[in-house]
Amino acid sequence: MVLRPEEFYDHAITAADDDRRLPLARMTDWEICPFDADGLRVAPLRQPVLPEPGRHGEDPADCQACARRDEGIWFHDRWRLTRIKKVGVPLAIMLHPRDHYDLADLPDELAAELGVLTTHLARHVEALPHIARCHVYRIGDGGAHLHVWFFARPEGQAQLYGSWLVVWDDLLPEYPAAEAEADASTVVDALIASYGGRRDPAPAAP
Repeated sequence: MVLRPEEFYDHAITAADDDRRLPLARMTDWEICPFDADGLRVAPLRQPVLPEPGRHGEDPADCQACARRDEGIWFHDRWRLTRIKKVGVPLAIMLHPRDHYDLADLPDELAAELGVLTTHLARHVEALPHIARCHVYRIGDGGAHLHVWFFARPEGQAQLYGSWLVVWDDLLPEYPAAEAEADASTVVDALIASYGGRRDPAPAAP
């Protein structure tokens, strides 16, 4: 049986010091860690907060993602793609359903489409010159409207492997916008060719 919130906290705190600081993670010993472990400390573990605060867009009437259903760089009848600007990695794009769904309440038809779209997008991002891998993330703690991140990991940067990539992205200087926009356009062209969709939110008139 899963531990209740207070039980989870009590269990975790047994490994902490008197200031409720847990020991540094094994991940800080990895060569891909962006921080020098000397002087690095873990923040004190806070008590659970219940009920959890609501995420943005819990009410579809106030959901910014719904209000932006016609904004993006690629559109399908049920999906849209946006480019995230001012990031450190070569390209960061985000896939959203145009209607208000989170991952757990996607109808099976859209869930199947998500799987196929994810594969197509990863394939096209990894086909860009000097991109070694496409990282795919769904977290969902900040927003109730499903959004899936695709991060392009630059070729040859071994320190940017794995789960630290999103931290490195915050540390790196902004990637040149013109290059990122051109690469996003290449991905969109390839997606239209392989999956369909269009650059405009509304389908062309018959």
